[in-house]
Parts: sequence; structure tokens; C-alpha cells
Amino acid sequence: MRIFLAGGSGVIGRGLIPRLVEAGHDVTATTRESDRTETIAALGGTPAILDVFEAEAVNRTVAAAKPDVILHMFTDLSGLDFDANARIRREGTRNLVSAASAAGVDRLILQSIAWAFPDGEGVATEDIPIAPGTPVDAMEQIAKELPHVTILRFGTLYGPGTWYSRDGHFGRAVSAGALPASPAITSFVHIDDALTAIVQSLSWPDGTYLITDDESAPATVWMPVFAGAIDAPEPPVAPLNPEKPAGRIISNAKARAAGWTPRHATWREGFTQL
Repeated sequence: MRIFLAGGSGVIGRGLIPRLVEAGHDVTATTRESDRTETIAALGGTPAILDVFEAEAVNRTVAAAKPDVILHMFTDLSGLDFDANARIRREGTRNLVSAASAAGVDRLILQSIAWAFPDGEGVATEDIPIAPGTPVDAMEQIAKELPHVTILRFGTLYGPGTWYSRDGHFGRAVSAGALPASPAITSFVHIDDALTAIVQSLSWPDGTYLITDDESAPATVWMPVFAGAIDAPEPPVAPLNPEKPAGRIISNAKARAAGWTPRHATWREGFTQL
């Protein structure tokens, strides 16, 4: 299969390329930085330098790759710039979907997030609408303009190269004692299990899938375990901030039914390998 990997030099892209190549796929992987093309090539992909906000360039690059499917893995969070990431979700997705339509590519697999649900009671599943009017909602709606779309709503990624690692942004903050634990609920997924889900989703039916481990938990429960795993001090405890989401328990039953089995079924085990 010819695959166009939009976002090939981030933690997900770098992990995906060798897995896709090993599975026999021909991978064109994009990067904004010319100095990352050698890394992509070394992993087995064909690098393509691309600014997703340049619509004509996106059209040309997608057309030249002639892909069977596009993997939309674009993010922009390395500098903690959430506005930039929101722009990618809106404008970047629009350009990518328009390019796919122009090139006759009818299938897209999209990286989304599992914590986009509004607060509420009970377990969250794919049937519950996410919060409307957000950049995530806009991104998903734009993607659905294509005939065949698979949306993977990932839980909070942890493991090597992510924010939630010993040297990641969150890990450094916890080590500094700068983040308190609250009753807000988080659903995690290890980066390796997320990559497995993406590769497997190439053969899944169209639709939305929640990709999380089996144990959603409040930060008052998981954060002390995380801190212990990275040799950080016990985090302080704070009450729930009424201006921030309280989180939801999330079900991964649909992804499991599709054949996905996370190697790290719970963060309790996964954190031991940070």
C-alpha cells in the first residue's frame, strides 16, 4: 500500500515509519525541517519537505505521492503553542483533505484525542458526541468530508519521546514539584500501543475508535505512581479546578473488538518502564 504520512518526523511519525515499512508499505513522510529528511530516509521512508499551511504545496506533494491512504498525524506542540496546534487542526486538516480530494484519495486515518468529551456521568464511548465548536471537533468534521475516514482518538500518550516520560515536559514539571494532583480523570495509552493501533487501523472499518488503556484514573491515583517511576517527589494534592474539565472514564471496547490489544493494559505497569 502507498501511504502518505503527514507528520513524519514527530514521535509518532518516527515510530510509525519502520513499522509501516516492515509491513510492506511504501511510505512518503513529510517534515517541515530539511535537517530531518535524513532521519526519515534512514527509517525507510521517502521524505517530503512540506508546510501544511501552503495549500498549493500540499496539493502538489500529495498528488506526486499517489497514495492509497493518508495518515494525518500532524501536531504542533513541541513549543507548547496550543494556538499553533489548533491552527493545524483547522487549516492544516482543510488543506490536507482538499489535496486528498483533488488527487482522488478517498481514505484518511486521523489522529485525534480521547479527552474531547464534555464532562458527564458514566463511561464515554464513541457514540457520545465530543464538545462542539472546538478545534478538535472542526478537525474531525473536515476529515469526514472524505468518503472513508478512520478517527483514532488517543488517550494521553506516555513513554519515550512523549511529554509523559522521565525527560518529557510533564516529567520535568513533576520532578520539580510544580504540578499538583487533582481528582480530574486521565485516560492513558503507551506510545508503542498507539503505534500498533495506527498500523492495525489500516485494515479496520471506517469509523471512530477510542485508543486508551484499560484504566482511566484520577490524577490523585496515577500521579504518585508516575512520580515514583521517575524518582520524583510525591506530588502535592489540589482540589478539582472548576474551570477545567473533570475528565471521563473511557471505554476502549470498540478498538479491542477490532483486534487491538494494548501491551501495556494499564499505566500502572507501563510507568515502570519510564
